[in-house]
Amino acid sequence: MKKDILISVYDMEIGGIERSLINMLESFDYDKYNVDLLICSHQGDFMSLIPDKVNVLPEVGRYTVFRKPLKQCIREGHYAATLIRLLSRNIAIVKAKRRKLQEGPGYIQMQLASKLTSYVLPRLPKTYDLTVSYAWPHDLIAQKARARRKVAWIHTDYSKLEIDNKLDLEVWDKYDYIASISEACTESFVQQYPSLAGKITLIENITSPAFIRSMAGEELPPGELDSGAFKIVSVGRLSYVKGFDMAVEALKLLKQRGYAGLKWYIVGYGGYETELKELIARSGLQDDFVLLGKKANPYPYIRQCDLYVQPSRYEGKAVTVTEAQILAKPVLITDYPTAGSQVKDGYDGLICGIGPEAIAEGIERLYLNRELREKLSDNMRQHDFSNAGELQKLYGMIG
Repeated sequence: MKKDILISVYDMEIGGIERSLINMLESFDYDKYNVDLLICSHQGDFMSLIPDKVNVLPEVGRYTVFRKPLKQCIREGHYAATLIRLLSRNIAIVKAKRRKLQEGPGYIQMQLASKLTSYVLPRLPKTYDLTVSYAWPHDLIAQKARARRKVAWIHTDYSKLEIDNKLDLEVWDKYDYIASISEACTESFVQQYPSLAGKITLIENITSPAFIRSMAGEELPPGELDSGAFKIVSVGRLSYVKGFDMAVEALKLLKQRGYAGLKWYIVGYGGYETELKELIARSGLQDDFVLLGKKANPYPYIRQCDLYVQPSRYEGKAVTVTEAQILAKPVLITDYPTAGSQVKDGYDGLICGIGPEAIAEGIERLYLNRELREKLSDNMRQHDFSNAGELQKLYGMIG
């Protein structure tokens, strides 16, 4: 008899977590497992990429309240959730000021709203062999799902988060297992929550090379990328964490050194767009540092680049780096805490320091050394990046 698994995520907007989920769903053994997918809000360009064998549960209106504008929540009659979010914001502001948090009340507000809102939401009707809270809000599955076993995923470096650790611990404590995408993520998590060390299992982001290579074959509009330039591509949300401001500064340095033939393309969107555009303009790089915006399929852009760069300040484990390696592209990443788990420096990519100067030097080295780029690409072609076997760890949690 097939086992029943529920996987939850808030939406299917374009992002690394959502992309890794699509790869996981592409790799499931559907002969042995029924997979229900709970998407709180049925929106996002990745909705169309969900495999047909996945049973997408109908949207529950009351589950959509976590990120909707408050005015929309009121219009739709979600009064309790609206009051909870307002209360959470006020409490979070006080806590953030008391702790002098650099990133403000945002994360704590999300924690409070997630916990308190879950109390007023309906329970899921079905009982599962395993529930998988793949991404925030983890309170939802912890409180509203029935299952023999429950697992929640961590995708980030917990040493960098400004959160209420007591609230966080209360949520994680309700799960039987915690899946971590890298050893570095595990270490930073256990430092914060040593009592949970026995619950953690390493399950790497699942990659489906066949799916990625198939998607990479899509043709791009003529002239979207400059065929005569040395093309650098980065993929990610436009946020401070992703370090695209450092990328602009790095390209400015390279132009000042006389490297006129470089063009840097960013595939992604996010709240940092205005600041980036202003920085690009001040640097005089409007024609050379190009924000391509939201793209449901970033793989053709990676396939056509000469160099893939991940200039992040920190990462849990950057899905796009592995995807660039699958497409055998030379890779340069900054030395964020989990970098060594993704790239063997000098073998299947290069690791540089975090900062414009270090990024510029890394690009310069690869730009001038075609032989090195070819060596890195050749080494990637020899490697099998398929790791669907990681799912055996998930199946094993059913017991």
